[in-house]
Amino acid sequence: MTTFLIIVHVLVCLALIGIVLIQGGKGAEMGAAFGAGASNTVFGASGGKSFIGRMTTIVAVIFMLTSLGLTYFYRMPGSASIMPSEVTTKQETAAPDAQTKAPEATPQAPAPNPEQGKKTD
Repeated sequence: MTTFLIIVHVLVCLALIGIVLIQGGKGAEMGAAFGAGASNTVFGASGGKSFIGRMTTIVAVIFMLTSLGLTYFYRMPGSASIMPSEVTTKQETAAPDAQTKAPEATPQAPAPNPEQGKKTD
């Protein structure tokens, strides 16, 4: 399941990059730079949503859902680590150190001084 989700996530990521790169900016037309044509649109100055704008929204939502799905599946207990060699190396080096060291004595806190809290007038 996670392999399928990773493949979908990478493909959606590439699609999102491509869709964003082929979009024109807000002032892409020459007439828009001088204010021409903005008052003639049916949906106001911003115009209606284009097909590419809708596609960007849909692909972005899918990207977020696959990101959340991957987070959920990799945080499940019992799942394998992404870097298992690093985890075993750290556990092996930490275990012998804990066994060879003698327990250190904890320092005792000083007894409270009853004279310290009193106010002198």
